[in-house]
Amino acid sequence: MGTGASRNPDSSSHGSEEREDQAGGQLYVSLKMENCKLKEELAPHIYGSVPLVGSWDSSKALPLERESTSMWELSFVVPPNHETLDFKFLLKPKYSNGPCLVEEGPNRQLTGGTLQGDRTSAMFKLSEDAVLEYRVFIKAVRVSPFDLAASWRAYQENFQPSSVRGIPDVSINSAAEASNENGSSASLELDLEHYVVPAPTTSANSGLVYAANMTETPRSLSRRGVFSRTDGSSGALHYQRDTGVSVDRPDLTGMEVTVPDAAKLSSGSGLVESKSVGTFSPMQKQEGHRGLFVDRGVGSPRLVKSASATTFIVDLKLDSESKNSMPAAAGAVAAAAVADQMLGPKEDRHLAIVLVGLPARGKTFTAAKLTRYLRWLGHDTKHFNVGKYRRLKHGVNQSADFFRGDNPEGQQARNEVAALAMEDMISWMQEGGQVGIFDATNSTKERRNMLMRLAEGKCKIIFLETICNDRQIIERNIRLKVQQSPDYAEEPDFEAGYQDFKVRLENYEKVYEPVNEGSYIKMIDMVSGHGGQIQVNNISGYLPGRIVFFLVNTHLTPRPILLTRHGESLDNVRGRIGGDSVISDSGELYSKKLANFVEKRLKNERAASIWTSTLQRTILTASPIVGFPKIQWRALDEINAGVCDGMTYEEIKKNMPEEYESRKKDKLRYRYPRGESYLDVIQRLEPVIIELERQRAPVVAVLRALYAYFADRPLKEVPHIEMPLHTIIEIQMGVTGVQEKRYKLM
Repeated sequence: MGTGASRNPDSSSHGSEEREDQAGGQLYVSLKMENCKLKEELAPHIYGSVPLVGSWDSSKALPLERESTSMWELSFVVPPNHETLDFKFLLKPKYSNGPCLVEEGPNRQLTGGTLQGDRTSAMFKLSEDAVLEYRVFIKAVRVSPFDLAASWRAYQENFQPSSVRGIPDVSINSAAEASNENGSSASLELDLEHYVVPAPTTSANSGLVYAANMTETPRSLSRRGVFSRTDGSSGALHYQRDTGVSVDRPDLTGMEVTVPDAAKLSSGSGLVESKSVGTFSPMQKQEGHRGLFVDRGVGSPRLVKSASATTFIVDLKLDSESKNSMPAAAGAVAAAAVADQMLGPKEDRHLAIVLVGLPARGKTFTAAKLTRYLRWLGHDTKHFNVGKYRRLKHGVNQSADFFRGDNPEGQQARNEVAALAMEDMISWMQEGGQVGIFDATNSTKERRNMLMRLAEGKCKIIFLETICNDRQIIERNIRLKVQQSPDYAEEPDFEAGYQDFKVRLENYEKVYEPVNEGSYIKMIDMVSGHGGQIQVNNISGYLPGRIVFFLVNTHLTPRPILLTRHGESLDNVRGRIGGDSVISDSGELYSKKLANFVEKRLKNERAASIWTSTLQRTILTASPIVGFPKIQWRALDEINAGVCDGMTYEEIKKNMPEEYESRKKDKLRYRYPRGESYLDVIQRLEPVIIELERQRAPVVAVLRALYAYFADRPLKEVPHIEMPLHTIIEIQMGVTGVQEKRYKLM
């Protein structure tokens, strides 16, 4: 059917000049065939003359590899001054020895990486009346011998047998491995404080800080009247206050919201699980409610290809307020947000979690943990503490009498600062905020009615009530409150402050009314982490559901979490990203030092566990640690760099400049071709976050991706956080919040 190799008649005319121009380079050629209506029983092949295939025998044709559901590819390397390649496409039956289908028309010729002629399709005659058409693409890229050698080395390394193949996903070493010549150099000082190094200044390592002081700064009580957004910009006030009194706030006297009688509520609005009794009961739905959050997709929005070949934008018909309230997220969080924005009531686009409970019940610490979790998921979340507003407006010297239920002046003053905080939160939501955590006792139905009236038509309120009956926990919290709260900063006598707070608590207990209206979540004796109950009412939608799931698994039991990167790997030495290489000699030394550190630091914590990814470098780093269970998590694997896996950043910049620039512009959302973005990594890490919050024993995690969660860093900073090699970050979690300490072992 064809002939042998055919030379390009013009190739010799260029002489040594062309050879000099092309010296040191090769052509990487990619031939592709595409057909969206592919017949699965026919596989694309190529056959032709000597330089390319070597035979016009169809039985020796080269198969194209499947690149996607509709695309097939064959790639190869040739010299720039290669002989003309003479070939044709053919289709071979996959499951039989039937005849091949050869493309119609003359032979194709490839010269200098260019396909001769103007044919962009291959036609195959199935019968007299039926023709099958494929689109044909060709791409030729000049590559250096060094790039080819690096690609070949990475290819070979990917096929090397794994050194951790026989290690199960869950294992425990009962005995230490035999020591070697590095054993002595792996020993540590008896005092681990010798290795402590300064940590970056963040909220996670700022010492024992009163949690309420870390909440949002009241703008309604400042002259500037601006909020600092998470992106560093500021939003202007819609009104200006100099005296702390709003010029447009409605009269607080007699403010109430009528709550429909339970007998008149609809009982057919769905079911909600009550964790306290383990049954399902009808959800109550208030009359006039225009709809519910939805937690399922409702079809596919139109996708528009962006300038980057690896990202898409969603062209949704949403108003500007909806777009502002969309989370910086991927996966399930993004899908749920789209569904809720498109189908939910307008006020449901903003969510207010209103805390309810007596003092010293862990409200502020629960609010701080929930704020950190929602920010990690990508929701713009802020924590508003009414006590901070009260101290700024009325000072820190209020006695317990200020909090009496029969003190009208004190009650009016407390309602006023609560209204200021609620107005600030709603104003922030109208400027783009998504979830507000409203932290106060809110212990009476009258106060909660006032808040519901202020939020009517502007945001959805879910009450979060914390109830604690453990006298030991309450006593501990009271003492922490007196020690840390600014309310008692000017009281030198601890006992006097302690007795004053006890009287304040009694004043609240006299008027306390449990929540039984609206949408609510009740946490009953959940603070200790040893059981307890959680009750939910009229809760629906993806985000409220995630909040309930988080609260079920959270507690305030103090315990350390140790975070570290893997020991130095061979890819670290070469400056290559991704990969699955083993650790270097330096990495092996660190793994032994890490084992010694864990043995010393957790010698009295035998319930601790070791978590690693499924990659060799993390498993090998943890291998010398003995006596603790080791668990491999696929979710902890490093970001998948897709086609860039195993490359250096310089190689990406040189060979894929568009991808390099796209990543440089937005590292958080940039997704590697056939790989992941940092938002993708955040989504797959959520089960790990939940389990870390649930654990009451120490955990040693060989990874760096979780540090941003505990440090409560903005999502946009996640790709830029520096995590040094051979350093351990100790995170202490407990009732005082999160503190950080770093140990540099090498």
